[in-house]
Amino acid sequence: MEQIRIGVIGLGWRAGVTKYWHRPDGKSVVVAGADTNPARLDKFRERVNPDADVMLDYRELLQRPDIDAVVVMTPDHCHDEHAVAALRAGKHVYCEKPLAVTVDGCDRILEAWRDSGKHFMIGFNMRYMNMYRTMKEIIAAGDIGEVKAVWVRHFVGLGSDYYYHSWHGSSKNTTSLLLQKASHDIDIIHWLTGRYTTKVAAFGGVDYFGGSKPNDLTCPECPEKETCPEARFGPLTQCAFREEIDVEDNSMVLMELEGGIKASYMQCHFTPDYERNYTIIGTEGRIENSEPNNQVIVKSRKSNTWRDLSDRVYNIRKAEGSHNGADEKICEDFINMILHGKEPVAQPIAGRMSVAVGCAATESMRAGGRVIRVKEPRPWMLGLNESAVRY
Repeated sequence: MEQIRIGVIGLGWRAGVTKYWHRPDGKSVVVAGADTNPARLDKFRERVNPDADVMLDYRELLQRPDIDAVVVMTPDHCHDEHAVAALRAGKHVYCEKPLAVTVDGCDRILEAWRDSGKHFMIGFNMRYMNMYRTMKEIIAAGDIGEVKAVWVRHFVGLGSDYYYHSWHGSSKNTTSLLLQKASHDIDIIHWLTGRYTTKVAAFGGVDYFGGSKPNDLTCPECPEKETCPEARFGPLTQCAFREEIDVEDNSMVLMELEGGIKASYMQCHFTPDYERNYTIIGTEGRIENSEPNNQVIVKSRKSNTWRDLSDRVYNIRKAEGSHNGADEKICEDFINMILHGKEPVAQPIAGRMSVAVGCAATESMRAGGRVIRVKEPRPWMLGLNESAVRY
């Protein structure tokens, strides 16, 4: 096999990344797409491949023997259905994060992957961003000693545009944004520390969006309008202050990881800015990033006292392309995984564990903050990796 033929399930704004797979003169080509919304079919052709076959029923796509791999870009609550069906149809699969909206859904996907003998990749593109790769390398080099604490502050200043105008605002579709939005960050915490979370306690609420407006601001997209002037990904048809919103827009999670590492994650969807701030503290120093300045700062203790500090600043190279250059890289890795057996940067179990933490944190948050243990993976999952299933 010299060129991978790809079909895409789910042709909304997420599917824009599939343009990186359409390389007619290269290693992959996007040949088909499926979505239940007829309006998205022609738009997908315009954005990705004008000659792609498009259809309303994803099962027609899976029946095509000429499609080697399937990319799942549907809403979160559909991931387990579509990923499992694609694996059972004998396709290699790339699935957007979060892996599913329940731990059971994740486990069904992992079981189907194990039984399929095919390749599977979770869309954790943050692992490909220069900022976090630099932090990983600094920790791996031992520059801050043994990691003991991680603090993450996530300012989601475009909360209404990205989430509260759409299906994300309903917990039946997302469980909570501690899966959809925080699954990236929970995974990065696991990746940087090399440890999984064992228990959590969380607090949160619908403090801004929902049925009652907290101030005199008007929603930029209400039902009587045709398009949202601030929308980044096309028309958004629901008001962000509608009554049925039940997904927390302000949340805080405390985590204990294997080995006793302590971590915290804070997420707010009505801040005036958008950035992630990470602080990782070790026995010999700490790291802190600055997304606005595109820097990673390392503070090292040289004499076992706070009086003698030595700071280093890493200026992170700005990457081109969507998601800070990460999308094109992860798309290339998916193809190289299929063609050349390259191990993925994130094993599928990492997707399962980030969802398990998000589910446990959501349960804690809605139970007044009581401590919840993260649902452990079954023993066979820990040994399941690309090498174990590659044919």
